[in-house]
Parts: sequence; C-alpha cells; structure tokens
Amino acid sequence: MDLLQASYNDGEELENPSSSPDSSPPRLLPAKSAAPRVDDTTLALTVAQNNLTKSRPIDPNQHLVAFNPTYDQLWTPIYGPAHPYAKDGLAQGNRNHKLGFVEDANIDSFVFDEQIYTFQKYGFAADPSGTEIVGDLNALSKNGGNTVFSAPQQEQKRRRIEAKKEDEDEDLENVDKEEVENPATDTWLLKNKKSPWAGKKEGLQGELTEEQKKYAEEHAKKKEEKGASQDKGEAVVEKTTFHGKEEKDYQGRSWIAPPKDAKATNDHCYIPKRLVHTWSGHTKGVSAIRFFPKSGHLILSAGMDTKVKIWDVFNSGKCMRTYMGHSKAVRDICFTNDGTKFLSAGYDKNIKYWDTETGQVISTFSTGKVPYVVKLNPDEDKQNILLAGMSDKKIVQWDMNSGQITQEYDQHLGAVNTITFVDNNRRFVTSSDDKSLRVWEFGIPVVIKYISEPHMHSMPSISVHPNSNWLAAQSLDNQILIYSTRERFQLNKKKRFAGHIVSGYACQVNFSPDGRFVMSGDGEGRCWFWDWKSCKVFRTLKCHDQVCIGVEWHPLEQSKVATCSWDGLIKYW
Repeated sequence: MDLLQASYNDGEELENPSSSPDSSPPRLLPAKSAAPRVDDTTLALTVAQNNLTKSRPIDPNQHLVAFNPTYDQLWTPIYGPAHPYAKDGLAQGNRNHKLGFVEDANIDSFVFDEQIYTFQKYGFAADPSGTEIVGDLNALSKNGGNTVFSAPQQEQKRRRIEAKKEDEDEDLENVDKEEVENPATDTWLLKNKKSPWAGKKEGLQGELTEEQKKYAEEHAKKKEEKGASQDKGEAVVEKTTFHGKEEKDYQGRSWIAPPKDAKATNDHCYIPKRLVHTWSGHTKGVSAIRFFPKSGHLILSAGMDTKVKIWDVFNSGKCMRTYMGHSKAVRDICFTNDGTKFLSAGYDKNIKYWDTETGQVISTFSTGKVPYVVKLNPDEDKQNILLAGMSDKKIVQWDMNSGQITQEYDQHLGAVNTITFVDNNRRFVTSSDDKSLRVWEFGIPVVIKYISEPHMHSMPSISVHPNSNWLAAQSLDNQILIYSTRERFQLNKKKRFAGHIVSGYACQVNFSPDGRFVMSGDGEGRCWFWDWKSCKVFRTLKCHDQVCIGVEWHPLEQSKVATCSWDGLIKYW
C-alpha cells in the first residue's frame, strides 16, 4: 500500500510541477507487475515445433498421427530420403515435382489447343494470363482477332481459295502471255480449269436423240435382268429318271409305299460288324444320306454330281429314281414326315421341293444366297413351313403354300450350318461358323439363349438324343459335346466323346434308336461308335477310303447302319 501511495503522490507531482518550485526533478519508476515471472522459452519452442510438424509431410511409415493434418500435408508427394541439407523435411513438403513446386494453371484443354493452333497458323496467341497478346500483332489486326476455331467455315474456305488463286496468279505472271491464251498449252488449262464440284453446266438438258433413247432402254433392261439373276439361283431344267421295274405293283401300290410287315424286331440295338451292301451310282462324292421316315425301306442321297438319288434298302438294293434339278453340288436334303416329298438345297442357290414318287419339282425357293441347311418344321400341322440356313448369316423361313418369306432370323455372325428343333418343336437351335450356338423361339426372330465360349469351335453337325433331353454337337476340335435341351441349354461336362479326327470336315453325328450308342464318321473314312453311358469307344469300322461324311442308323433294323463318303459310295453295315 505504501508503494501504491508513493507512486500516486509521484504522479500528482508530475501533473503539477509548478506547485513546489523548490522540489527536486521528477523520478520515473519502472512498472511493477504483481504476476510472478514465468520462463516462456519452452512454450515458444513447443509452438514452433508444432508449426514445423504441421508443415512437414506425413511419413507413410508413421502409425499414429497426434494432430489433425491439413489437406496439403495428406496429398504432399513422397520422394526418397530427404536431401542432406534439408533434414527437417520442409523442402520436401513444399515440392510437388522433381524440380520443385509447380502451380496448376487454370486453363481448359480446348482453350490451350485453340491458342497453340492459332499461333502455329497465324503467328499470334493470347498470353495464358489473359492480359496481353504474344506474337505477330500485324497478323492479329489483319485477322480481326479471330482464332482458328472462331473463324466461320465459309470464311476459312474463302481464305483457302483466295490463297490458292494468289499462288496460281503468281505462277502465271512469270509465264509468256501467248501460252496463257493458247488452249493447247498446260498453262491455259491451269488458268481455265474448273473444279469437279464447281456445279452443273449452265443451260437445260436437250431432248435425247432416238439412238440415245434406245441405248438407255437397253441398258435399263440389262440392269433389271442382272438384278433378277442375282436375286434368284441358277435356272435349270428339272428332269427325273425312274430306274425300277414299275411305278405301281399288281395291287396298285406305289413304289414308295412302305412294306406292311416293316416293324421293329427288337428294342435293343447292336453295333454292326460287317458290310451288307454297297450302293454306287454317284460320279462324285456323296454329301448327305437320309432314311425314309419311320420305315427306312428307302434311302435318299445327295451327291456332289448335282443329282439326288433314292435307293431300295429291303429288296433289290438298286437305285429307284434319280432327281436332276440342280446345276451345282447338292448340299443338304430333308424328308417330310410322311416321306412323300423332300427338300434339296444346292450350291446353285436353289432350294427345291420334290415329289418323291413322281420326281416332279413342286416349287423352288431362292434368296440369291447359298443354302447350307434345310429343315421342315416337324409338327404335322406345320409341314408347309421351311427353314433354311443361308451363307449370308440368316435363317430364312418360307411358307411353301404361298411361296412367301414369312420370317428372317438374323443374328448370327457367320454362315449357318445346322437347324435342330427341340422342346416339342417350340424352339430350335442353330450353329454357325461364328463358333456359337443360338436358341430361338419358333416364329420369333429374337435369340432366347446365346452360347459362345472362348474355347468353343464351330459345330457343323448337331443331333438330338432319342429321349429329346440332350443334343450331341460335332465340334471341330475332334470331340462331340453334349448340351441339355432344358431351359438353360448347359454343356454336360461329364459327357464328352473323343478319339476321332474330324477337324475341317462336317461329319454327321447320330444316335442309335434306343439311345445307347453315339456314332460319327471321321476324316479318315472310319465310323466310330461310343457307349452313351460310359463315353468309351465301343468300336470303329474302316468304312471308306475318303472322309466318312454321313452316318445314319436304320430306324427299324436295330443293328444296321448306312454310311456315305466323298468317294461316291453309300455302304450298308
């Protein structure tokens, strides 16, 4: 208190120095603080250390961060060990590039391209800061400040034409005047030439002369004929020859009528062991064979010699009739359900519908493309509907009564090889050169199942198991794959039949009528038989000298098989 009083008195004396003239000069005392003195050196060091830590990049090996790091610290790039002269790491934290700190320039890529192209073309560009122009200022004023992108198209075109004209004028100035005026010289041509896009000649088209009209009519006619011939297959005169004794027997029955006593002798199928008969009549290879439906007393063959022949199986074993209506090799054949008619598809781009008994062609179908496979809908009420897999990747559906195309299934990426009906003929499966299988609802051109795997090969032949639950597909990697015909059409990985060599050949695969055996021809002329349950090879027969392309099991005689080959023979085992 005494101290306070003293300081108060001193203050009064300072305010009124004139109160006592004899008093001594004023004394200034240091300010006193009642708070105890504190050493803040440690605190300052701690704050400085914290600030240092917050500016330093975080060590990726650090497991615990005792403070909230900033965004910049989290995203600071990490470079190898710190430089010996930057041991505190500050220099590292302030770098985002090997050579130091690079700031992002906020410029759009389009803006950058516009400026660099303008500079390359006109010699000026805007400074990235946007404050000034760099480069040729004369070009800037001449161009009206337009960049390469802002100048309108017409303006650009006009400038190009002007520049070209100036160049040509410069060239012509240095040339003799006589040459410019002489139409025989190149210089005159150069000056007077017109662009092919310079527009039509002025003046109206005059009337055509009689000769010109005649020529135009002939040309149009030729064009029409050419288009029609491209649309349709090659026209051939259809002929047929009957080779049997008589077309009707003493009771008036047709030669194609099945024998009355034809019925299955046994439910159990056996593998054939020896050759029974050989049919030879085709001058070139045989591409397909089909037994007469249900009875199998006749066998139909398609030859590469453009002919289709039908042979007797039960009695004489001779050729009964030859059908000649194709100009090129016949690719595929297909009987109707009752066998009274059949289809043939040839490389002459025609599909022909024949009467089996008389050999007459009922109708011809063509799209101008090669049909690779022909199939009739197996339903009794849809025997007038024809499906054909074409070389132009389409499956075409005809109504044979009207001759009109009623549907096109166009999804494959390669020529269509097979058409197989499944699921009570409500659906059909197609295979193609695009190495895929596609499942379709009949009449709806939308794929309901698409099967394509990287390991799959093309499948040129497909057959249905007698119980209708499985499909056997001949794969060109020398194996037969089995697919389910249920909803999912899954590959049965447990069943796989291999051992034969078929790569490169569309060898037919088939089943025995009781479903116990799978059989297939191969590229070396053999016929292979596998057991369906065990998938083991049961027997192989050396049938032909060339590729054994077609194999058919007899529908009634359970131990008899027919094979055909490119050597022109059909053999019955």
